[in-house]
Amino acid sequence: MATSESAILSLGGIVSLKAVRVGSFDFDAAIQTHIRKEHGIAIGEQTAEKIKIAMGSAYPTSEEFRAEVRGRELMSGLPKTVVLEPEEIRGALEEPITTIIDSIVACLGEAPPDLAQDLIVNGIHLVGGGGLLRGLKDRLSLETEVHVKLVDLPLEVVVLGAGRCIESYDALRVMFME
Repeated sequence: MATSESAILSLGGIVSLKAVRVGSFDFDAAIQTHIRKEHGIAIGEQTAEKIKIAMGSAYPTSEEFRAEVRGRELMSGLPKTVVLEPEEIRGALEEPITTIIDSIVACLGEAPPDLAQDLIVNGIHLVGGGGLLRGLKDRLSLETEVHVKLVDLPLEVVVLGAGRCIESYDALRVMFME
């Protein structure tokens, strides 16, 4: 099961950490459920993922468009095409997005007051595939009132960081041996 994690790091350590069991597959499942309930057609996981990538968003953007999707009509079993609106896909994703944002807000709430200035100056950095969801950066910034930045190479940043830790293992050994 996929998770979404939020953490506050300071002086090489984790100050606050929250994880929720919500991830990319939950977004796909939410889209599948919405299309089944609202349009009466079944679509596969790959189709739901393509819809998420093409038009999924957490907040309205300037690049929104309608899209046709083909699936199997539940009543007749025959193929059927429907047109999806960006607002309805955003609505379908609302529950998992809210769960993630609530977790981030809770993580921020656990941070010591001394780190508030650092958060305001440095902001929140989105990493991982979830950060690629259109509008998530803007929605998160709106809800937390903190600047949010999508890092360069969000899919690779965790592996790159782990590589740096391995390269500097001797210097960081104390951090890993507690």
